[in-house]
Amino acid sequence: MRTAKATAAALVAVPLALGGMASQSQAQTASPSPSGTFGPGCPSVSQKIDTVKDKVTEAAAAYPQLSQLVSGAVRARLNGTLDSKSHITVFAPSDQAFKKVSASQLTTLLKNQGQLKKVLTYHVVDQQITPDELSHGSFTTVEGGKLTTSGSGTDFKVNGKASIVCGNIKAANATIYVIDSVLQPPSS
Repeated sequence: MRTAKATAAALVAVPLALGGMASQSQAQTASPSPSGTFGPGCPSVSQKIDTVKDKVTEAAAAYPQLSQLVSGAVRARLNGTLDSKSHITVFAPSDQAFKKVSASQLTTLLKNQGQLKKVLTYHVVDQQITPDELSHGSFTTVEGGKLTTSGSGTDFKVNGKASIVCGNIKAANATIYVIDSVLQPPSS
């Protein structure tokens, strides 16, 4: 089990070179793996989590491609809240997704803890969503807004905009779907 210091160190580590997911073609799809994960970005996502012990924040910290999301969750003081929930789903923007947000928007968001919390909790649904539920899904987020999912096979979109690049990653208390865009709550 990781200590709080090791977890904190993992949470604030932000890699400078972000490879893998961005270079994957969205047209390329991967069949579900034996672990149940699917999507073109899965080969670049390391499988380093203990699905029995690792709560969602620690599980996400095991993926270098999610370092900005984890750092944002710590900054918004959401890590304890997310780890204390059970059976949640996180639509986790990759570091490449955060690169699509303008530098000024990102700076403003990071300076406003309330707005950051609102945006990040819009990515969390208080139920575990299976891949079968993604084809025509409508879900209420922890933030209170609605998000929709659509698609089939291994090709899914969230809110018609964000593609799931690696889905159905299991943590002790959550299912994680890595997406390629940062979602905005309807009221933002």
